[in-house]
Amino acid sequence: MTLTFLPIFGLVTLILIFSAIRILREYERGTVFLLGRFYKVKGPGLIIIIIPFLQQMVRVDLRTVVMDVPTQDVISRDNVSVKVNAVVYFRVIDPEKAIIQVENFYNATSQLAQTTLRSVLGQHELDEMLAEREKLNIDIQTLLDAQTDAWGIKVANVEIKHVDIDESMIRAIAQQAEAERARRAKVIHAAGELQASEKLLAAAKVLAQQPQAIQLRYLQTLTEIAGEKSSTIVFPVPFDFLNVLTRPKNDANGESK
Repeated sequence: MTLTFLPIFGLVTLILIFSAIRILREYERGTVFLLGRFYKVKGPGLIIIIIPFLQQMVRVDLRTVVMDVPTQDVISRDNVSVKVNAVVYFRVIDPEKAIIQVENFYNATSQLAQTTLRSVLGQHELDEMLAEREKLNIDIQTLLDAQTDAWGIKVANVEIKHVDIDESMIRAIAQQAEAERARRAKVIHAAGELQASEKLLAAAKVLAQQPQAIQLRYLQTLTEIAGEKSSTIVFPVPFDFLNVLTRPKNDANGESK
């Protein structure tokens, strides 16, 4: 009888040995439970479960997970409806918390990312969503990281991929951009007119100090007009010359004529 049980005993022993051996890769850790209670975190490499069937091990991947956040309908602060999707980069830094504190850390992080995305973007206007995307990424990442810290998860980065708006809003944005360009053109033109008037005022003050300079300017103007092959030439006449012509002449007795 003893010889009969030897093969069975050897087979059972081999099964227990193989069931006690675990091999974990460099990026894996094993969360070991003894009779349902947390025992320790093991790995990587060769792991031996001392008491098979009484100890259980849960594998945890420590690599960075790239998770797509499904498209979310967001109402901005200025009441514009947009569709936004994003991508979240996170990894497990504490295998014990990732297994014990939350049922499924991947699904939990995905749901939390969706609600956080809607909450943060809903506090901003459409222009901010389009122009300040980097700042919004940091805000979402900071908030997510703070909330997932209790699960042993580190959110490394959040990137907003697309912000889709209706065709009517696209036309409105194009009109707004065109109006903004027109406004800038008018402001630049007005600034140029102001600078030109300041320069003309300064030139007039300089010319007023020397009447001969004004006469030279007249001659230069006539030269420029004659060079343009114009059929009409306007001769500027100094006001002082007109005053001389219109001034009443006095006779020898001092009486005006």
